[in-house]
Amino acid sequence: MLPILLVATLLLLALLHLYWLGGGRAGLAAAVPEREGRPRFTPSAQATALVAAALTGAAVLVADLAGWLALPLPRSLRVVLGGSLALAFLARAIGDFRWVGFFKRERGTRFSTWDSRLYAPLCLGLAVGVFLVLRASR
Repeated sequence: MLPILLVATLLLLALLHLYWLGGGRAGLAAAVPEREGRPRFTPSAQATALVAAALTGAAVLVADLAGWLALPLPRSLRVVLGGSLALAFLARAIGDFRWVGFFKRERGTRFSTWDSRLYAPLCLGLAVGVFLVLRASR
């Protein structure tokens, strides 16, 4: 059940980024840290596409670790990639101690509210989930 939830979540997030890449606006205003009501940066189309591709790749890796498909990679590399993926999500959940994550200092913005309530907990859940799937795959 856990791999299904992880793969579905990662693919939904990838689709959301593709939606934004295609010009969709829903949710976009709360997706980027802001200061004084303005986004701190504007993600480029290339960066948005790269995030969508990375999320899709993460879903494929989790599917591989769950035994649903077999990537043509050595087992040791798949384990390293799985561990790295879990650590990346954990790092995002912890944050940069200023703008994103559980330990951010900047609060009171639309983004920071969503980050505290959804984005950081989701990243922590993804980190734990990927770790558990990786551990079970041995």
